[in-house]
Amino acid sequence: MNDKSPIFSARTKMSEIITDSSLLSIIERLNIKLGFGEASIDEICHKHGLSTELFLKICKVFAVDSFVPDIENLTSDDIPKLIGYLQRTHQYWTESFFPNLHSNIHTMLESCDETSKKMLNKFYDDYDEEIQKHLDYEENTVFPYILSLCNGGTKNANKFRIRDFEENHSNIEEKLHDLKNIVIKYLPDSATQQSRINVLNEIFKIENDLCKHSVIENKILIPLVSKYE
Repeated sequence: MNDKSPIFSARTKMSEIITDSSLLSIIERLNIKLGFGEASIDEICHKHGLSTELFLKICKVFAVDSFVPDIENLTSDDIPKLIGYLQRTHQYWTESFFPNLHSNIHTMLESCDETSKKMLNKFYDDYDEEIQKHLDYEENTVFPYILSLCNGGTKNANKFRIRDFEENHSNIEEKLHDLKNIVIKYLPDSATQQSRINVLNEIFKIENDLCKHSVIENKILIPLVSKYE
């Protein structure tokens, strides 16, 4: 979507915002079930114990390319819901996005020479390992620390601080860009056009989701936790 996308509000019917797969994925990752009827965003959020402000900020990150969220009108009560959203995003990546990409890469390489197969498989395996390290760090270190803080734990309980996450927040999008260039520029002609397009379509979807994910972590999660730390 782009800057001309309609801006929705708390009074907008929830059913009216589902205009593409990315906005549908937000509903799923916030554990909101379909079947809205004529209910507004505010009504559905209230039903699910979710702040309307947080919901709208996440939606606008996906709907408007230039939108930069802030933490105005958000509170510490929003943090566990945001963590749940990020955890379900990670789950979606590991169960859907990256397996689909890997499957399409395997199909694309079936008609390639052994050198190309080894090169691209090695590149993808290294990237997959980097992704897993990134997710493990967030799931096993960052998120437990934040949830402990929300549950009354003191920041002195361990040496970790949210600024440590901010300083070491790895860019997992760069290698995906390199993978895209390999498919576009350097694979031999034996890789069919359609198989390349299938791989690229998966990469484009992942790139967009990773970008939005980074915005939400950098502009909402980290500032919000810092405020309450």
